[in-house]
Amino acid sequence: MTTTTTTRAPVRRAASAGSGRPHGGQPSARRRRERLYQWLFLVPASVYLVLFFGYPVVKNLIMSFQDYGTATFYTGEAPWVGFDNYAKVLGSTVFTTAALNTALFTAGSIVGQFVIGLALAVFFRKKFPLSGVLRSLLLLPWLIPLIASGAVWKWILDKDSGALNQFLEALHLVPNGVPWLTSTQLALVAVVGVNVWIGIPFNVTMLYGGLQDIPDELYEAAALDGATGWRSFWNITWPMLRPVVNVVLVLGVVYTLKVLDIILALTGGGPANASQTIATESYALSFQQFRFGEGSALGNVLVLISLVFALFYLRASRRGVED
Repeated sequence: MTTTTTTRAPVRRAASAGSGRPHGGQPSARRRRERLYQWLFLVPASVYLVLFFGYPVVKNLIMSFQDYGTATFYTGEAPWVGFDNYAKVLGSTVFTTAALNTALFTAGSIVGQFVIGLALAVFFRKKFPLSGVLRSLLLLPWLIPLIASGAVWKWILDKDSGALNQFLEALHLVPNGVPWLTSTQLALVAVVGVNVWIGIPFNVTMLYGGLQDIPDELYEAAALDGATGWRSFWNITWPMLRPVVNVVLVLGVVYTLKVLDIILALTGGGPANASQTIATESYALSFQQFRFGEGSALGNVLVLISLVFALFYLRASRRGVED
């Protein structure tokens, strides 16, 4: 009896020592310390997101259900009105015009930016002297502040002394100055053209990076089979570039939907709401007419449109890749 007890005791102690879990399986002090450091590194980013992203979104959502005006800043009172703000902005005649202009502005900008950006990206894929310098110069429209770009383009497109009209008149293409920014037929076209110029660098940068990931061996093998030029593009370049194209288009649409500063700098939404978009109308309601509740409601409509488009497009893209 004594021998058996003595033999089993060391076995239990050895099994306990070999488990490697001190204090009943609790993590060691060093492991706890590492986890604490990890959380401490996350705290600043979390606080920043909550204060500068989370709070404004929640505050804007709440304001859209309130009668929030200039008097609110003095009295602190913002009566709850439910969906009245949404009914007002969605039922106004300006919203119909702004929605149509937003669709035309977004479609025109995305098509122009993407087509020109893809053409330039394919062009710069071929190495030639000064190609790096030219690619760097293409980034200038992206680096210049949008307010500065808007001021320069407003001078270029001016009817009387604008550089564009003077150039066209020197070539005898137009008899008189073209009212690019003051015509109800041309204002939106002019704004789209300027936004295309601004968005080209982003498209070139993203698409050129995607082209660099396509192996050259695929083109060499295709050339042996006689697939060059457009056949090589449609059978190799485009399928391999589709994931990057999806990202570029989604980001481009979401960004273009909320473009504000360029339109304000060039036309201010005019003339006669000819270039008014949902973003500029939301700005006008909030900071020109001081109807913050209605401005917030229209801003939330724009956010919802962006989210719906992004979700549907990403879902369709995922199905295309799976097929």
